[in-house]
Amino acid sequence: MARLLHQRKYLTKEGDIVEAKIWEIEKSGNFPHGLKYSFVYIHNGVRVFGYDNERAKGDHVHIFEDEEQYFFTNLKTIYHDFEEGVKKIRRILYGNKEN
Repeated sequence: MARLLHQRKYLTKEGDIVEAKIWEIEKSGNFPHGLKYSFVYIHNGVRVFGYDNERAKGDHVHIFEDEEQYFFTNLKTIYHDFEEGVKKIRRILYGNKEN
């Protein structure tokens, strides 16, 4: 059984979606930290950046079409990493103008 701990969703001025969801779940081999999470940045209807921990894949990060392992330490760190990643992706998408 999952218990929603946090959910935040907003639109950027360009209409992109930024969303974070975190659930507390029972610890298991697939979820050793007892959390299920999804952090996503969607541009033009496509996920271009995000972190999640699917059952068979474990903790990982999506950067455009690439997927890499992510070493989860705690919620504060992953939230910071996500916010910094969104800033970097926005610079790629929109240049160096203030976002």
